[in-house]
Amino acid sequence: MTALIGAVLALSGCMQTSTGGGAEARPPVAASVAGGDRLGRARVSSQSGEILILEEDGSVTTMDLDSPGGRDAFAVTEADLEALNQNLDLDFAGLVAPNRPREKTAQQKALEAFAARTQPALPVMAEGTEIAPESFIAVQVVPLNRGAGADLVEVTANLQQGVDADIAFSYATCALAGWARDNGNPYGRHVRTLQAERNGKLLIGSAFLLSDSKPMGLRVMETEETLRECDARGIPTA
Repeated sequence: MTALIGAVLALSGCMQTSTGGGAEARPPVAASVAGGDRLGRARVSSQSGEILILEEDGSVTTMDLDSPGGRDAFAVTEADLEALNQNLDLDFAGLVAPNRPREKTAQQKALEAFAARTQPALPVMAEGTEIAPESFIAVQVVPLNRGAGADLVEVTANLQQGVDADIAFSYATCALAGWARDNGNPYGRHVRTLQAERNGKLLIGSAFLLSDSKPMGLRVMETEETLRECDARGIPTA
């Protein structure tokens, strides 16, 4: 506490405004000082480095701020602070609502807004869309980072040329859901999808990041829910 008060006083001595070629002195700073078993009032001169202490009888005691007595005058104890608090008789009751909920931070609001944009893994199909089973040729899921903790996978799917892009992506996602179920992965966040045509076929390459808890993302696959939807649409999961 002594160091804190000392720092405040040091700053008060440095706060001067330059005008022309000289420095304009600020008025002395008022402070509370400890003197034995009481608190007294003092004024600190930022120019001279002196403490002027107003005694109870009205007299003024002067001492150097950097002297042993000056340092001792600003040695404030917990008892001193308690006495000061009682003298000030501060009461903040009624200024703050007792059960007022804490406001959300800007970061929390941004995360909630982003989470609200999360969509299901499978695209919404237009009404009347027909899915032909012969459109799906082959698919495979390959981990991109090897080892026991592999969580980044790529799904490569081959389809007939001319298949709708949403159907092609759904095929890759359904295959991932089947693979994730067999490997115990409840969630997968879509990272990116590449599309190309090769040898008269449509080639899809989708990367997903697997996780045990629901991740943040614009398109998130929930394994069990996705499997049910794939079955309802007639899209193979292997």
